[in-house]
Amino acid sequence: MADYLPDDAPSIEAVELMEQEFDEPVPNARVMIQDVTVTEALQVKQDLEEIEGISAVTWLDDVMDLTVPLEMADQDMLSSYYQDGAALISVTIEEEQEVAVTNEIYDLIGEDGTITGEAVTTAVSQTMAGDESMYAALLLVPIIIIILILSTNSWVEPVLFLTAIGVSILINLGSNIFLGEVSFITQSVAPILQLAVSLDYAIFLLHSFSDYRKQVSDPTEAMKLAMKRSFPAIIASASTTFFGFMALTFMDFGIGSDLGINLVKGILLSFISVIIFLPALTLMFYKWIDKTQHRQFIPDFKNVGSKVMKLRVPSLLIVMLLIVPAFLAQSNTTFIYGAGEFPEDTRAGQDVVKTEEVFGKEMPMVLLVPEEDRGTEEALVQELEGLPNVSSVMSYVNVVGAAVPPEYLDEAVTEQFYSGNYARITIFAQTDAEGEAAFSLIEQVKETADQYYDDTHLLGESVSLYDIREIVQEDNTFVNIMTVVTVGLVLLITFRSLSIPVVLLLAIQASVWINLAIPYFTDAPLVYIGYLLISTIQLAATVDYGILFTENYYKLRQEMSAMQAIKKTIDEKLFAIFISASILSSVGFILWLTSTNPVVSSIGLLLGRGALLAFVMVVFVLPAMLVVFDKIIEKTSWKPNFYKGK
Repeated sequence: MADYLPDDAPSIEAVELMEQEFDEPVPNARVMIQDVTVTEALQVKQDLEEIEGISAVTWLDDVMDLTVPLEMADQDMLSSYYQDGAALISVTIEEEQEVAVTNEIYDLIGEDGTITGEAVTTAVSQTMAGDESMYAALLLVPIIIIILILSTNSWVEPVLFLTAIGVSILINLGSNIFLGEVSFITQSVAPILQLAVSLDYAIFLLHSFSDYRKQVSDPTEAMKLAMKRSFPAIIASASTTFFGFMALTFMDFGIGSDLGINLVKGILLSFISVIIFLPALTLMFYKWIDKTQHRQFIPDFKNVGSKVMKLRVPSLLIVMLLIVPAFLAQSNTTFIYGAGEFPEDTRAGQDVVKTEEVFGKEMPMVLLVPEEDRGTEEALVQELEGLPNVSSVMSYVNVVGAAVPPEYLDEAVTEQFYSGNYARITIFAQTDAEGEAAFSLIEQVKETADQYYDDTHLLGESVSLYDIREIVQEDNTFVNIMTVVTVGLVLLITFRSLSIPVVLLLAIQASVWINLAIPYFTDAPLVYIGYLLISTIQLAATVDYGILFTENYYKLRQEMSAMQAIKKTIDEKLFAIFISASILSSVGFILWLTSTNPVVSSIGLLLGRGALLAFVMVVFVLPAMLVVFDKIIEKTSWKPNFYKGK
């Protein structure tokens, strides 16, 4: 995740400085082996050093003289590396080697050993991305096919839907080669989201084609009429989704841009496929559609509109009561800014528990300060050791001794502490990678160091997550405003109305706030990337339901009264909206159920729940709002030509 921080983030600048000044990087993994002697642990250390892709290995022999009996050693220092027959070895795994190296370490240490740390998180995430995406797709495609079969009158139509969108997904995935690399989150989420969001376009077109086949004998003419009729709804739906996803590309935190570019490409390719490829494909195989007709499995929704409109007052009252608490709650949820914790039924999750049971929590961070007099450095180290949640500090002045001149020692001893320009101080914190305690300690370390030096730099996993928090909070405001404004402009142009965009956005945005408020009321921390993406994706994807509904109502309103028009719209469009929402919701819940990656799982749960909430809002609340604000809509729309009778 830290790779997606901007280059001017303090932790990234600190990493670059340390790489320039020091050969030995910060450890990004911890290997624990149990029931070993010091000699056996040293042998394991040597075996680790021989693994290709490991650039550094640190253990007890690097910080103290092992010829001295362990009983006489500094017990605080000793307990960080060796206790109760267990050895904890720090390892630095090179970038892009995480998967191969962790697999080799697993082979070396067996089932009883453990590996934890940032590199392990990366390795597990990369491994899961491909496997779990395939598993999710294998579950999802049959479910979507069943939903489409239930919603159509032909066994072949679902195949045409999936072929048209499937082609665009394959082209989108293939075009990623020009980007060089994509995030594992993008790889896991983007193809499935593209399928769920853009399937509507194909459904709109083929349903219109089916309707015109009943009126026109020539299939080509029926397709021309279907394209003309469905094009406004498709272009409006594609545009809102396109611009909603485009907002993600402006994030400073690169994961938003990474996912945004993929989704924008996907929507554009799906639109082109539905407008160009699907009509040609359908006209080639329309005889197959005719030959594979089946009875309608789901009956028409007749007179549902009358029943729904009887609930319009309670629906509006409930939303009015919920909207303010939901808005306040969703902005006060406890957030996780990194990859989150892996479930305890996974090897990665179990390894964390086992390691912490023996050695407790340990989160290393590195402080770089100018290499000046050792007296100042010693005073700083002593103060750092006294900070809450600091288990130990490793520096030249407390490992070698402030009284020993560095020039008297071998360079192999001093080079890990001094570069000639900077001194390197490693701080071991008894905190999680993130959270109130971790972030508070980072601020304390910075304040303490700044009292002694003018030029200080802090880096480490916790520090990167601290920077992510600072950056994504700014991104959130910008992305949300940009999404609402761009989607609002598309709605303004589509409906040529000032009030309809407000009504539609309020209905969908209320479902977003309620969705994101649930983690606050259930006291469940929310992965921030999920929060940020869903606040954009749910609005951009589910506003399609509102467009389809409102467009139909707008046309009927020119022929009949507001109440008649809204009831008929519910009867005619409830089924189409239900199918679309059930597909998007299925996508979300399957991602949630199949992914062991906390980020992907969180996005899935929010998406699945959000699609259902948006469906409820469009079916129950939007109709009530359209009827209540009918007069205002008429006055604020350009040439509405509404029916004047009762």
